[in-house]
Amino acid sequence: MQASISRKPLVTGLFVFMLISSINIKASQDETSKSIKLTQEVASDFARLALNCVHKEYPNKTGHVMNDSTEVLSPSEMHPAFYGCFDWHSSVHGHWMLVRLLKLFPNLPEAEEIRNAINSNLKKENILKEVEYYNQEGRKSFERTYGWAWLLKLSEELHGWNDKDGKHWLENIEPLTQRMIKAYTDFLPNQTYPVRTGVHPNTAFGISFALDYARKINDVSFEDFLIERSKTYFQNDKDGPALWEPGGEDFLSPVLIEADLMRRVLNPDEFANWFHQFLPGFSNDQYSNLTQPAIVSDRSDPKGVHLDGLNLSRAWCMLGILNALSKDDPVREILKTAVNIHATSALNNIATGSYEGEHWLASFAVYLLSLEQ
Repeated sequence: MQASISRKPLVTGLFVFMLISSINIKASQDETSKSIKLTQEVASDFARLALNCVHKEYPNKTGHVMNDSTEVLSPSEMHPAFYGCFDWHSSVHGHWMLVRLLKLFPNLPEAEEIRNAINSNLKKENILKEVEYYNQEGRKSFERTYGWAWLLKLSEELHGWNDKDGKHWLENIEPLTQRMIKAYTDFLPNQTYPVRTGVHPNTAFGISFALDYARKINDVSFEDFLIERSKTYFQNDKDGPALWEPGGEDFLSPVLIEADLMRRVLNPDEFANWFHQFLPGFSNDQYSNLTQPAIVSDRSDPKGVHLDGLNLSRAWCMLGILNALSKDDPVREILKTAVNIHATSALNNIATGSYEGEHWLASFAVYLLSLEQ
C-alpha cells in the first residue's frame, strides 16, 4: 500500500526537527535542556498513517488457532474492535497513538476523523466480543504479552482524560482491560523463566507497560505482583549478552528493554548498581553494536523492517535508563549520544510507502517523542 502522505514532507520535517532539538534529559536546577516535541504538523502525518489502516482489514496476520471448521472467520468477525493494521496488536497501538495525539493536539485537523474511527471500533458490543474471544478454548497465548501490554497502555492513556469521548471509550474497554489483567496474573506465576527474545513475547516489555498502567490507576496489588515477578526474573542478572545484539528481526533490545523495566522497579541507587553489573561494558563504551543504530536493508520485508522499530525502542529505553542514573554517571553521555543517533535514524524512515512498516512504526515514534510531553 502506498502512503497517503508523501515521504518527503515527513522526512524533511523530522530531519529539520532533529537538527534544532535534542532529547529531553532530566536536568538539575542549574542545567538547561531542550526537548524534541511533537509539532502538530508531524502529529498530523503520524495520525494519517494510523487512520489509513485502523479500518483496513487486509492483508492480515491473525495468529488465530482454529478449534474446528466453525472458526474459519474473517479478522473483523473475530476482532470487531481491533481487526485493522495487519494484526491485532498493531491495531491496538494504532488506537493508543490516535488517542495520545488527540490529547496532545485537540485541534489536530484529523481530530474529527480520529473520533469517528475510534467510536466505530471501540463500541461496547465490539469490546465484549473481544473478551469473548479471549475466553474461548485455545486463546491462552494469543498476543501474549505484547498485545496485552499495548491494551493496558491504551487504557492507561484514557484514564484521567477529561474528555467526553475518552471517558466513553475507557468505560467500553474496561472489560477487556480486566481480562488482560487476569491474563497476566494467571500466566506469570506459571512462567518459570522469562522470555528474552527481541520480539513480541518479551517478558520485560510486557511487564513494563503493565506496571505503568498499575501505577497510573493506583492498583497497588497488581503493581506489587508485577514488581515481584520482575525481581524474580531479572534482579540477579549479571553480564547481559549485549554483544549478541541485534538479532535479525528484533524490534526490541532484550538487554535494554530489561534495563528499562528494572529502572521502574528498583530505587535509583539499586538500579545504578544493578545496571553496571548487568551491562558493565557501557562504562568503557564497549557496546558499539548497541549505541549505533541497526542497519535496515529492506523496508519492504515485514521482519527486516522490525529493525527500524528496534532503533526507536532502543532510543526510548536508553532515554529512560539515563534519566534514572545520577547526573555524574559517565554512562549518561554515552546514552545521550546514542539516543539522538537512534532517533534521527529511525524517525527519517517512518513513512516509506511500504505497508510493512507504515502500519506500526508511527506508534513507536509517538511513544518515544511524547515521553516528556
